[in-house]
Amino acid sequence: MALKATIFKADISISDMDRNYYNDHNLTIARHPSETDERMMLRIIAFIANAHERLQFTKGLSDDDEPDLWQKSFSDEIELWIELGQPSEQRIKKGCNQSQQMMIYAYANNSFDAWWQKEHSKLQLRKNLSVFTLPEALATTLANAVQRSMQIQVTIQDGQMWLTIDGADKTESVEVAIQKHM
Repeated sequence: MALKATIFKADISISDMDRNYYNDHNLTIARHPSETDERMMLRIIAFIANAHERLQFTKGLSDDDEPDLWQKSFSDEIELWIELGQPSEQRIKKGCNQSQQMMIYAYANNSFDAWWQKEHSKLQLRKNLSVFTLPEALATTLANAVQRSMQIQVTIQDGQMWLTIDGADKTESVEVAIQKHM
């Protein structure tokens, strides 16, 4: 019998003063059985950093043809393609060719450093690609804050992101530093 996805609810209130974006999002997140809490929270951080009324989670790990998140225009063109981790060169090529803008979000760890050293020169050729990392220690902090139902208050100002994650059992305040590599 196949394992089913675990459903999480996140009510996110975003005040992004850098982009003048102020909105609430009620998200239902299906976490694939093979997905970790760390990866799911990285998806949420990527959503928050790029929040838009048309940005949405895709089938993610369940479908190789789609990114982890995307934003489509009203005419169904892909405006933004977001991947997590260290995607292959083929995956990056696909995302850059099929969208106006592609972004990669990863945790800064030894595997990212090795991937970055290997792929950096090829990645610089892609003019519509941006690569971001979050501190590796943040993964544990965010994973510890995961609950099935979360209220997340977000403030973004001067490139800094602050989260207050409220759940039934606990409240966690976290500062998120996102580093841009290109």
